Amino acid sequence: MSEVQNYHLPDLEYATDALEPVYSQEVLELHHGAHHAGYVKGANKALSDLASARLNSEYATLNQMQKDLAFNLSGHVLHSMFWQNMSPKGGGDPQGGLASAIRSGFGTIDALRQQFESAATSIQGSGWAALCFEPMRQSLIVEQIYDHQGNLGNGSIPLLVLDMWEHAYYLQYRNEKQRWVQSFWDIVDWSDVGMRLEAVRPMDLRLAA
Repeated sequence: MSEVQNYHLPDLEYATDALEPVYSQEVLELHHGAHHAGYVKGANKALSDLASARLNSEYATLNQMQKDLAFNLSGHVLHSMFWQNMSPKGGGDPQGGLASAIRSGFGTIDALRQQFESAATSIQGSGWAALCFEPMRQSLIVEQIYDHQGNLGNGSIPLLVLDMWEHAYYLQYRNEKQRWVQSFWDIVDWSDVGMRLEAVRPMDLRLAA
């Protein structure tokens, strides 16, 4: 049986009080240390369960194991990006190639903000809002992510994500989702988003003529 490579909870790149007052130390510590850690644990368990299933050729519960892996791994990926999308020095407007791509996809930066905010606040139940690169059309789009992995266009790559599960904001913002979303812009690290865009731009899913 091959060794299972585990996922690990990433360290934060800033102090847990560094995003205040937009994001409180209490919420950040709970969100990172308990919720994100739980998804890492769940993803590792799913990997272990799948490895055992392969070893024993026992796939009676494969459907549930695949769902568990998708849910927990997606939670780990999105949270890992979420921490890096934010910075104590964040805010302002995107610049350079990212700003040009936003204007090409949405017309104006304000139009992106409005659509992103609407996507975030209109999610039914738990989920995320995401600014993604769509490699078929080579453009930016806004998507809603239900739970952690549903309602996404296949192949789209998230660049900027906002957690709209209640554990992400409720202790601080209560039921004022709109205030959480609008405050988020003050800590967005646009340089991180821009670097992600440049990294994925070479991907092209358009069919050859």
